[in-house]
Amino acid sequence: MDNLQEQYCNFCSENIRRPNPFILDIFQKLDEEIKRGPEEGITLIIAGNNHLVPTQRMTGEDFWLLSKVLSNQSHITGLDVKYNLIGDVGAYYAAKLLQKQPCITYLNLMFNDIGPEGGELIAKALHKNKTLKYLRMTGNKIENTGGMSFAAMLQINSSLEKLDLGDCDLGLQSVIAFTTVLTQNQAIKAINLNRPILYGEQEESTVHMGHMLKENHFLVELHMCKHDMKNYGMQQLCDALTLNSSLRYLDVSCNKITRDGMVYLADVLKSNTTLEVIDLSFNRIENAGAKYLSETLTSHNRSLKALSVVSNKIEGEGLLALSHAMKTNLVLSHIYIWGNKFDEATCVAYSDLMESGRLKPDNTDVEPYVVDERVYLAEVSNGLKRHYYWTPTYGNAYDYTSNAGFALVPVGQHL
Repeated sequence: MDNLQEQYCNFCSENIRRPNPFILDIFQKLDEEIKRGPEEGITLIIAGNNHLVPTQRMTGEDFWLLSKVLSNQSHITGLDVKYNLIGDVGAYYAAKLLQKQPCITYLNLMFNDIGPEGGELIAKALHKNKTLKYLRMTGNKIENTGGMSFAAMLQINSSLEKLDLGDCDLGLQSVIAFTTVLTQNQAIKAINLNRPILYGEQEESTVHMGHMLKENHFLVELHMCKHDMKNYGMQQLCDALTLNSSLRYLDVSCNKITRDGMVYLADVLKSNTTLEVIDLSFNRIENAGAKYLSETLTSHNRSLKALSVVSNKIEGEGLLALSHAMKTNLVLSHIYIWGNKFDEATCVAYSDLMESGRLKPDNTDVEPYVVDERVYLAEVSNGLKRHYYWTPTYGNAYDYTSNAGFALVPVGQHL
């Protein structure tokens, strides 16, 4: 059988198409890897945002030819084509590939100009697909129509475990549809519904999400960034978390939660023993909210492992309280505090935590330095969303220490 590069060139020649040089180069490297005999399935990465090599972003026609090559490749179990231009045409062939290729378990189509029609095609392909475990559609404007198609798909599909529909312009109707379906679906372990298009001040999306969490005992990871959530919505989620025994990762970043919302969260953390990661970044909990959390983390909770309070209008008093909590609570291993107001005592406290080994440098987003015998904190690029919209060009983006969204818990262990 011809190698992948030759197959691709033959398909291009048969269909009178010019080969994409970026795809050719990747197929050449993949052929070399296959010759070495990989021990496990290969994830083919053809990302249009790779700045280290010359790239030519794929169009829908490029993806059509790519899918013809991949349709009979059993050793390729993952396909990452983020940041290309495949559009609805490419979505059509992606749907066909999901129907023909029984080995693909991971598909990343984020930011590919796919619209409602393309979203609907992919969702319908998953009605029969039994192998795909992880789908990323982030940044494709599938809107409410596409969102409803995916919600309907989850009523039928029982194999998909992780679904990312963040920044897809979902409407309230589709968000409510997801919460309804997830009261019955037992397969989905992680879902991202970040930044839906919502109108009104009733916090309906959060209310429905709370009802879902009371019924669902299989969901492990939930992303609700930019849901216009306020303290009432936080109360609804916390009420649900007193009954929920599965959720480990809660992302409520970029909302309008204040210190009053932390009263509810601190209270639920006294009894909840499953939450391991909470992202409160870009809210406004201030000193009082930080102190509510630190008191619970000091005296009660011993399950939370990672906490982000980035950009929350917290000053020295609140940041010191959280640092003191880490001295008592040895389970809390990751904390992210950049974007708040540091005084000298705060800088010294976090410097001491790192110097003593209590807080590892990779587990926080600050690094101490000294000028004129005074300690300051500088920002470093660690965080709960470190690899959410990009992946490194070397190393492993899915290490536990990188805290990537949807990848904090290794798939083999919990998901």
